[in-house]
Amino acid sequence: MNEAAVKWRLCFANLNRGEPGIVGLLEFSEAWAFAKEYLMPRDLSDPRQKGTFDKAKVMAAVEIIVKCKMVQYLMDEFVEDIRRHQNMITNDVEKHMDQYESTSDPQHIARLVMRLMRWFNAWAPSPEYVTPISPSLATEPAHSFISRLGATIISTYTLLFQTHLFSVLPPSFTRGFRDLIHLTFGLTHRSSAPEWLAEIIDNSQGQPLPRIDIPLWAAFEDLGLLDRYESLVSGVCHEYVEAHIIETCTKKWDEPMLYKTREWMADKIVPWMVMPYARGARTAEEARVMLQGVGSRLDFHLCKTIADLRTREIFDIIVDYPDSQGALQDLKECLQRVDQRSQLVQSLRKANKRRLLHPGADTKDILTQYVSIIRCLRIVDPPGVLLFKVADPIRRYLRERDDTIRCIVASLVGDGESGDSLVDENEPIVPLQQPQADDYSDANWEPEPIDAGPDFRTNKPSDVISTLVSIYDSKELFVKELQVLLAQRLLAITDGSFEREKRRNIEILKIRFGEAALQVCEVMLKDMTDSKRTDQHIQAQKTSVVHPTIVSKHFWPALQTSNFVLPERLKKVQDDYSKEFTTFKPDKRLNWLPQLGTLSLEIELDDRTISADVSPLEAAFIDLFSDKDIWTVNELIDKVGSVDKMAALRALTTWVDLGVLKEEDDEQFRLLNVAEDASSSSRIAPSRSAALMEEVPAVVTVQQQQAEQMKVFWKFIEGMLRNLGALSLDRIQTMLKFAPGYDRNIDQLSAFMEAARREGLVTSKDGMWRLHQR
Repeated sequence: MNEAAVKWRLCFANLNRGEPGIVGLLEFSEAWAFAKEYLMPRDLSDPRQKGTFDKAKVMAAVEIIVKCKMVQYLMDEFVEDIRRHQNMITNDVEKHMDQYESTSDPQHIARLVMRLMRWFNAWAPSPEYVTPISPSLATEPAHSFISRLGATIISTYTLLFQTHLFSVLPPSFTRGFRDLIHLTFGLTHRSSAPEWLAEIIDNSQGQPLPRIDIPLWAAFEDLGLLDRYESLVSGVCHEYVEAHIIETCTKKWDEPMLYKTREWMADKIVPWMVMPYARGARTAEEARVMLQGVGSRLDFHLCKTIADLRTREIFDIIVDYPDSQGALQDLKECLQRVDQRSQLVQSLRKANKRRLLHPGADTKDILTQYVSIIRCLRIVDPPGVLLFKVADPIRRYLRERDDTIRCIVASLVGDGESGDSLVDENEPIVPLQQPQADDYSDANWEPEPIDAGPDFRTNKPSDVISTLVSIYDSKELFVKELQVLLAQRLLAITDGSFEREKRRNIEILKIRFGEAALQVCEVMLKDMTDSKRTDQHIQAQKTSVVHPTIVSKHFWPALQTSNFVLPERLKKVQDDYSKEFTTFKPDKRLNWLPQLGTLSLEIELDDRTISADVSPLEAAFIDLFSDKDIWTVNELIDKVGSVDKMAALRALTTWVDLGVLKEEDDEQFRLLNVAEDASSSSRIAPSRSAALMEEVPAVVTVQQQQAEQMKVFWKFIEGMLRNLGALSLDRIQTMLKFAPGYDRNIDQLSAFMEAARREGLVTSKDGMWRLHQR
């Protein structure tokens, strides 16, 4: 009781402040009631509870409460009053959110935000309802008397208000807030704002603003919405940038768009970012410092979006090269800032597999795209890591195609129709470059890039032809194919302009492949020159309608052979020419290839004369129609000798197309001495037309030569398997190296053994090969 009495006297003295009687206690009671009345939450919809307070009286009441050390108890009462009146805020939130959910109009979210801001200001312990009573009080800082209550009551009130607000906001508010943030883009001027927003702002401010969205952002910050939905605000900004990039940069490859997009962001996005991220800045430099972090993140997102877009478009960008160099420059700069190199590789490899590396694509188209990939990825990644990763599947696929070497060689010696697009005319002609080991003594040596694989080797950029030739382990295959292609082109020349081949191609190929590799080609060109000179001499001695091309058998690729017999009149002309040649060169004899060459004929019929340049087989067939008008295909073949039936049909098709012959029954042809109408003229059956269109080349291809050679080596393989039993592929390869002329690699041997297995000659089990037991 004594202790309680002592505490009571201390409390009474504290509340009475040493005044006589209970004067101090009465003053405290009056100050307490006045402060509670001042802090009491008010209903905005009830005009009777709105009023003003004497500022001096409020300050005096606060002074008394502070001196009595009752601030904490006043704050507890204030907090409890706030909690009892929170249902007013809840009702307003529900009303505005119901309107938004029924219309999805963001103006209801804006009205709700401004309404909540009025609640926040009305209930906050602030000088909103204070009327100054003297000039001296009017000039005093407005918050000085509130600060006597302590900063704790302000922070406690803010936390309490925001906690309740966030607890009653429905999930749909997030969507509405996102829509409202979207709307703030472009609201830097009042004229660009919708009328309802201008009405809300004017009602809340009562005076014009430099930017109409300032009150909104101020409300967002005071209500804690910016902190709570910070990721949503930045997400909306990112979406706005993404939408602009997709709209302006998609399929826009002819010029760089990164710089223009950054300029657009500086003009449109940065001014908008001042409100959510730099509202407190007082100078432009201070705002720049405050925006530096978020601006860097936004620029990163801009680069990432452009990199994603260009990665999705990369295949078409490469197809459009060189008109798409602008997009490649953008991609290069973006990849330096955004680590998406692996995504680029995966996207391009998938696109290549789906759109390029399939049987429906022509080999020349694959090579053209591969060359474009080389040139494009050199722009994006000069060290070549991306090219190494992307090119590997293409190179493996091209190695499996039989005509890859032929297409590459055709691009070297052909005209624009046959593949010059693979060779850049502005690219210097250099010898084929071989991969070189790293020279660590080089002062300019640099380590391999961090994302390079274990098989990657840094090489100096080589020309396109060297890259294409490196698909195969040896350039010998290209040299052989080059000889075949050059032989075909030389034999196809009828006007004697073969010197063009030397000027246009041979000298260039010497630089690329070396003098030794082109020696055989030089011999072929020399044969053409000597042949022309020999023919001129023989024609001077005895005029002949025959102008043969005389070649050296051992220096030319294998030529197509045939045993068919020329008509007597044609054979006599050949024999006469051979006699003159023997007279001119007694130590040499001519060995004619009757199936090669071209004859110029004039066919005289009853009502017309037809001129045509045809092959010897076609001439032999039409000559037989001089004896009788109707022949079957088998009868014609029997007359001319051993001829492939498909070649015979192809020869007859030429005369059908010229209107000289007509196919009456299946494989029976009649001479049309009198022309028929085109509608009544019969043609070769459509089922055979595709096969008949293909021309047989005069020179045996490299693949045909290899197939013939492998037939010889099959005898060695068959003997091994018969005498030694089952053998592995490596053992067969090792033993075949002792065979004369064997120069195949193990992959070619594997393909040959697979072909033999399909024909039933051998079987394979657990990697061991054995002869098939019949």
